[in-house]
Amino acid sequence: MSEAPVERFQCAPGMRLQAHERVTAIHLQNLDKRLDRIEQMMERLERRLWLAVYGVAAVVLAKAVQTYLEVVPLG
Repeated sequence: MSEAPVERFQCAPGMRLQAHERVTAIHLQNLDKRLDRIEQMMERLERRLWLAVYGVAAVVLAKAVQTYLEVVPLG
């Protein structure tokens, strides 16, 4: 009663390739999500940076106007 040897994993290379493609697709999806989050964080940081720049410019201009008003009297 010996059975003929069964060829196991006859299509294993194709299955391994499909598995690798699925894993690669999952990695790329995760990478895209991470890049989207990084882009959003960079946009928020850029807005904060511009807010800080405008704040510093406003303080400098206010100080300049204050100094000008102290030097040149209005009346």
